[in-house]
Amino acid sequence: MAVDLSEAVKKSGNGGNPLSQKSESLTRDAIRRLLKNRAAVIGGIIIILLYLMMIFADKIAPYDYATQVLSEQNAVPPWLTKVFPVMESYAKPPVDNPNKYILGADYVGRDLLSRIIYGSRVSLIIAIIGPLISLIIGVLYGCIAGFFGGRVDNFMMRIVDILYAFPGLLFTILLMTFFRTALSKPDPGTFGEALSFLDNSLGGMLFIIIGIGLTAWETMARLTRGQVLSIKEKEFIEAARSIGSTDRRIMFKHILPNIIGPLVISETLAIPGYINTEAFLSFIGLGVNPPTPSWGSMISDGSKVVRTYPNQTIFPALMLALTMFAFNFLGDGLRDALDPQMRGKS
Repeated sequence: MAVDLSEAVKKSGNGGNPLSQKSESLTRDAIRRLLKNRAAVIGGIIIILLYLMMIFADKIAPYDYATQVLSEQNAVPPWLTKVFPVMESYAKPPVDNPNKYILGADYVGRDLLSRIIYGSRVSLIIAIIGPLISLIIGVLYGCIAGFFGGRVDNFMMRIVDILYAFPGLLFTILLMTFFRTALSKPDPGTFGEALSFLDNSLGGMLFIIIGIGLTAWETMARLTRGQVLSIKEKEFIEAARSIGSTDRRIMFKHILPNIIGPLVISETLAIPGYINTEAFLSFIGLGVNPPTPSWGSMISDGSKVVRTYPNQTIFPALMLALTMFAFNFLGDGLRDALDPQMRGKS
């Protein structure tokens, strides 16, 4: 019988420690289920390719996004007239090279493909900055409210309720309008001038980031508070208190590591909403400053000639939709892979 036990220990491959085997299997099981989710894998690959396109836009784009050739405005390559026959009577390809613009040119002769490539920078930067601001503000706010409870929790969450009562998108529009009008001609040497200079140097993205950041954290704060309330009375938290751990140590060493997973997954699922908000702001003229390209502003410009030159609207809209679908697929896959109820299931 002793021989059988020793052989079982050897076959286990981890010294017979079931705890270490379990901890390894949880991570492997999550990765396995994520890789088996084809939609999530495809979404992840698309996101990686999009970020590579954003990083190397200077080398990938055939032309500068701001270069105008007025003699070639609304230029259309021959292959597009076959896809969109409605353009046959309007299409005027460049004289020197009919295939100069792969996707055509806009109303001032700028290459659409180059502007789409450079436009990815706006959406993909918002996809990083938006969740980052939401996590920093929302997690910190929700942790304080949930951990201390009582009057502190009641006061802090009433503030969140008041902010929730006001439509987030409308609040963002009002903020953007305020920033753009109040800081259009700032006084020299003031803080407003520094903000305006920084915004112009970023192509108009600073105020978009501020507007989204000020309105995106409420949901994260509520979710964090609920997670903290559910875990702060657990046995291991009581054990930490009994050995004299400070509130800061309990918060950052015991509570936060155990709740950060669901919070990150929730924020991943919210990324398409941030991208959509930026695109909408650019569509109505409150987004990036011209000539900085944004898919939202390109759709807005193309919508004015959608009957005659549908390519100017369809291609940036397809890129916007593809990006949002990719983040949705990846977020759904991560949620399923890290769901404790799904562990051990195929």
